[in-house]
Amino acid sequence: MTDHAQQGPLTGITPHITIRDGRAAEAIDFYVKAFGAEEAMRMPADDGKRLMHAHVRINGGSLMMHDDFPEYTGGPTGAPTAVTLHLEVDDADRWFERAVAAGATVTMPLEDQFWGDRYGNVQDPFGHTWSIGAPIKKDA
Repeated sequence: MTDHAQQGPLTGITPHITIRDGRAAEAIDFYVKAFGAEEAMRMPADDGKRLMHAHVRINGGSLMMHDDFPEYTGGPTGAPTAVTLHLEVDDADRWFERAVAAGATVTMPLEDQFWGDRYGNVQDPFGHTWSIGAPIKKDA
């Protein structure tokens, strides 16, 4: 999709991440496999090789992304390190396993935590950290 009006309303704060090495289209494909993302919009850059803007929806929230444009920023961006994208989900095990099966790397194993969540972290192939959590299921 490329019609900006079809994106739907954005509310609150929406993360907008940079994908290095011209791999934003590949990142969209990964997020579809790993997190069940739905693509809302993709806008190619004038060079036809990179994406200047993309928008996906994951678990009811929005994520925007674009390819790195070092010609406008004075050089390539560094590896992403300062932000963790959190997914609060219905079944942490299912979401975690799907992300790992799609190619995410486990950086913190999924475990029951003292605060009452089943929680863990993965890193996507583009260097971004994702935490996945859900309330610990009580035995019936």
